[in-house]
Amino acid sequence: MSVLAAFAAIAVVLVLVFVHELGHFLAARFQGIHVNRFSIGFGPIILKYEGAKTEYAVRAFPLGGFVAFPDDDPDSDIPRNDPNLLSNRPILDRAIVISAGVIANLIFAYLLLVSQVSFVGIQQIVDTKPGIVIEQLAPEVSSAATDAGIKVGDVVLAANSQQFDDSPTEIESFQKIVKNNAGKEIQLQISRGEEQLSLTVVPEAKTSGGTIGVGLTPNVKTERKPVRDVVKAFSLGATEFQRIVTMTFQGFGQLATNFQETANDLAGPVKIVEIGANIAQNDVGNLFFFAALISINLAIINILPLPALDGGQLAFLMIEGVMGKPLPSKIQEGVMGTGFVLILGLGIFLIVKETTQLLYQALN
Repeated sequence: MSVLAAFAAIAVVLVLVFVHELGHFLAARFQGIHVNRFSIGFGPIILKYEGAKTEYAVRAFPLGGFVAFPDDDPDSDIPRNDPNLLSNRPILDRAIVISAGVIANLIFAYLLLVSQVSFVGIQQIVDTKPGIVIEQLAPEVSSAATDAGIKVGDVVLAANSQQFDDSPTEIESFQKIVKNNAGKEIQLQISRGEEQLSLTVVPEAKTSGGTIGVGLTPNVKTERKPVRDVVKAFSLGATEFQRIVTMTFQGFGQLATNFQETANDLAGPVKIVEIGANIAQNDVGNLFFFAALISINLAIINILPLPALDGGQLAFLMIEGVMGKPLPSKIQEGVMGTGFVLILGLGIFLIVKETTQLLYQALN
């Protein structure tokens, strides 16, 4: 992972954070609602610009961002009964502001996918070869594949003497062998560059069967061809957008219903940057897709009804709409504060875990 590729991935993540917060900001400004702070990152201020009504800042820790309103600023000189304070606006106005970040991320993701199709192009198979390519390894350090010495880019030519040809269904055949051999040795024939290797892998036993912790892709040669037809580009972008959204919801569904087995697939900031850096290093054109994928995930995560997220604030608005009055401010502050600490704690845990994994991989 090169430094330049890592910076490219970090830049992509920061752009997505900026788009999210810009959605909140513009939704408030277009409605005439006061906004006193627009920040990318948290912690100490690195760069700051004092606008006529708003402070714009870049902060030290790029783990997110925020748009702040004078409603929560005890030093604000705006009267508490000002109709343009966010808290004094009708529920619908506030809901638009709160949900605008998610909407901005979704729109931006769609436009990124259309741009990918239009300018970078879509993949077209021009040649097929025998075997199955190891596209990625699972995030955890000691997966079965890692223990066996399997590396990204390896081509699996055979498993337990079963040869794999260039058929697209061969991935399913390999997955079936792995699933049916939990806890048992599987002999693999691997092509790694000019080398031919024999490796032994022992699938880890899960409730769904054996797993070795790899992502697979057909061993094909592809080339990109940009789509110049604007209507077709928007249509293909929409199809890909729908596919990613569906895939993301399915992933969250598996996390909720089978947390023990899927928790290791959670990716924090370090892992996201690592994935993006690898994409940028191997094929910079795929950064459009990477950015769209992260943007959609960011939108869906933020809309979940959890404290400290946009969905949690929308949940408070729904309660206010049903009750006819908001919950006491102490309750809201307590819930949101607790949620923020938990989410921050999870973020720090993932950063430490993933940094440790990167160091382990670098030393081995």
